[in-house]
Amino acid sequence: MAVQVTHFPTLKLHMTGSMMGATVEQFNHAKSQMGTLKEDPGNEAKLKIYALFKQATQGPCNTPKPGMLDFVGKAKWDAWKSLGSVSQEDARQQYVDLIDSLLAAEGPAVAAQPTGSAATFDTLLVSTEDNITTIRLNRPQKKNAITVEMYNEVIKALEQAGKDDSVITVITGSGDFYCSGNDLTNFTKIPEGGIEQMAKDAGELLREFVKAFIDFPKPLVAVVNGPAVGVSVTLLGLFEIVYATERATFHTPFSQLGQSPEGCSSYTFPKIMGNAKASEMLLFNKKLSAVQACAQGLVTEVFPDSSFQTEVATRLKAYAKLPRNSLALSKQLIRGTEKERLHTVNDQEVERLVERWLSDECMQAIMSFFQAKAKL
Repeated sequence: MAVQVTHFPTLKLHMTGSMMGATVEQFNHAKSQMGTLKEDPGNEAKLKIYALFKQATQGPCNTPKPGMLDFVGKAKWDAWKSLGSVSQEDARQQYVDLIDSLLAAEGPAVAAQPTGSAATFDTLLVSTEDNITTIRLNRPQKKNAITVEMYNEVIKALEQAGKDDSVITVITGSGDFYCSGNDLTNFTKIPEGGIEQMAKDAGELLREFVKAFIDFPKPLVAVVNGPAVGVSVTLLGLFEIVYATERATFHTPFSQLGQSPEGCSSYTFPKIMGNAKASEMLLFNKKLSAVQACAQGLVTEVFPDSSFQTEVATRLKAYAKLPRNSLALSKQLIRGTEKERLHTVNDQEVERLVERWLSDECMQAIMSFFQAKAKL
């Protein structure tokens, strides 16, 4: 049921936070809390939320004005443009204040409780609320590129989530990106054992990372809040549900970087979308839009960006009310018949990738990437 904005007297913002602005963690927490709103706050509030989010993550409006017939796009552009030169820190604080005011107007709510050792995570935000554990990749300034540390922390977070009392586990990203794949600076940190040792260590880490997804006992839901690249895409075949915003894209540029598929995608992608479509992605670097990915079976459902978080939150809350043990046992039946196959594929993919990482072709491709980046 729609509610007029005038029902929220606190909509006019007051800077209640520190003069330094809200922290990134507070900002991301506010973003996740937006999905808990019980009633529609109205178009004015939603436009303000959109504008503050864009200002906080991208700075002042820097996109062309939409055409006059694009009424929704123009309204969103006008709202963002109206913020002028408000700093990203101030916009972040105003965003937090606005979400807090809307939540307060609906009455007291139970805040998300972080998992017991969430304080130990430096690259993730992990919280549990309403029987849902959320693992949020939290390097928005680097488009959530996965470092060695993040690999290890995701493995640890999945281990904890598999044992907690939640019903489902969600993985999503902070900011405008879901994940930009591997942080290629991983390849610049050569250990004492040389490149061969680096490749061996990276292979073992990747094997354990993918294994954590294969063996995860509860339903996994990917909430793809923006573009996804590389391993963040290939892993999607191991999720039960994949929800995507309409502006998400899916790209696996392995051959472009002299590498090969991982995340069991050499098996799951042909199974999901057929050999021809899978080859377009995994061999020839084709980037899919969210709608294309949905049509090919990689994505479960696509939502408008403006209502993405709210609609997904509604679905997740409904799933989280289902019997936990029943869901876990049903997943075991579905996954159990091919789990051994997935582990074999994971081993084969890692073995091939270690070979590729040691090849001149791969090294040249990565060097070219860094050289091109340096020229920007």
